[in-house]
Amino acid sequence: MDILGKYSAALEYYRAKNFEAALKLVDEVKIAAPHWKKNFLLEAYIRREQCEYLKEFSALKKLLPRLNIDNPDEKNLAADAFSLFGAVNQVLGFTSAAVKSFKLSARLEGVGKRACEEISNAIFAANNDENFSAEDFSALYDEYKKYLADIEPYPKKFYNHRKIRVGFLSADFQWHVTMAWSWALLSELDRNQFKIYCYSNVKESDDVTNHFRAIVDEWREIFSLTDKVAAEIIRGDEIDILFDLSGHTSDNRLRVAAYRPASVQISGIGYMNSTGLDCFDYFLSDVYCAGNSEKYFSEKLIKMPHSHICYEAPSKIEPAANPPCIKNNFVTFGSFNNFGKVTDSILSTWKKILDAVPNSRLILKHKIFNTADGKIFVSERLKSFDFDLARIEMRGYTANHLAEYADVDIALDTFPYTGGVTTCEALYMGVPVISLYGDRHGTRFGLSILSNVGIGELAVDSYDEYIKRAVALASDWELLTILRKNLRVMMKKSQLMDATAYVRDIEKVFVKILNDDRRTHNER
Repeated sequence: MDILGKYSAALEYYRAKNFEAALKLVDEVKIAAPHWKKNFLLEAYIRREQCEYLKEFSALKKLLPRLNIDNPDEKNLAADAFSLFGAVNQVLGFTSAAVKSFKLSARLEGVGKRACEEISNAIFAANNDENFSAEDFSALYDEYKKYLADIEPYPKKFYNHRKIRVGFLSADFQWHVTMAWSWALLSELDRNQFKIYCYSNVKESDDVTNHFRAIVDEWREIFSLTDKVAAEIIRGDEIDILFDLSGHTSDNRLRVAAYRPASVQISGIGYMNSTGLDCFDYFLSDVYCAGNSEKYFSEKLIKMPHSHICYEAPSKIEPAANPPCIKNNFVTFGSFNNFGKVTDSILSTWKKILDAVPNSRLILKHKIFNTADGKIFVSERLKSFDFDLARIEMRGYTANHLAEYADVDIALDTFPYTGGVTTCEALYMGVPVISLYGDRHGTRFGLSILSNVGIGELAVDSYDEYIKRAVALASDWELLTILRKNLRVMMKKSQLMDATAYVRDIEKVFVKILNDDRRTHNER
């Protein structure tokens, strides 16, 4: 088999998810044609699928210097390579490099859908940078808008339907964390007052998809449709309120919303910050998350009086009877957050907490720890902060991660990209969470969740207070025991899980914004 044949066969093995066979041929091509660029890119794709992020990073580092981005024949290859490089840097916690790579990939893609996807990636990655200012975000939003030159929005139009038509636009109508916060909204809107449409960008359906497809009034599959055709369908459905649940997350259809097919358009729940796009009138928030973050938003903030999300627990696993400190005779901290969210500032803070709490341990859990390379990478990073690795346990991804909260006394949140569903899961399993918040909307999820549950004092506004609160809680084993037994009940009785009260509040918001915008439109 010649070189091209081996590469083609490797590509087929990759598509069939036979990664070991694919890598064997990739290695053979490396020997025969050590400078062939496509081979490095294929290796990077394979390593990504295997969660071997360090090996993916290495393959891309070898490829990128060899690319000529001014060569039209290499433009697509380079765009893909820089997109992958952005993603792997994001996983490894190198936020600045991730944002830079995604932006370059977008510029190589040019006008259109792929370019917008890459700028969305850059915007999403920027949420990991605590020094990213409102002006920095605004610059990224302006760059996104440049790639909307091919879109001409519809003129604003209002309807007089007997029932308000609410359309939900999402790529996550499946087993996804966004559904843990959207379940009540999608399931319990008053059907005497509202008609529910779902515009699904899901590639592969699952039981969650099928559930929602069965209960909503109208279901539209838009995954294979162009942005223009999808927008035409929404316009044809005469949607009064279009609610985007994706924001700048993966597989979003913000370009569909950019056509402005609905009378009023909202974003929120599935993404923590502004879309930065003129096509959205509102962003769903609450009094805790909103704070004074208006400067970060192009949309008007809807400030729910309690919580802007409603948590639906995916599992009924019972919390452990007692915190593990009772049997271990030492405190175990834990973070099950995406390790890409763990900044140097947070690592420094966690080190100070461990130093202040004798014999304490820290459990880190994320898919980066599923490989030896990932553990080595994180170990080296921890050693650079003088962590005693004997006090650190690294656990890989598992499907039953909720049960592992039985091994954690206190969860430590990340910053500035805080936990969301991760925080809810910890609390649901009886584990208190220490969270840090700033002025940016996405940094305040912990504050909102903890405040709604009734333990807002565990959310603080400085690293020093974060350390003090963690150390103080670690010294109070009686309180840890009380929280272990009562946090789930507190959650269920709170606005965070009161689906009926939450949906009734949302219904009032929908009626108000539609009437307000209709009135403003008619007065012009």
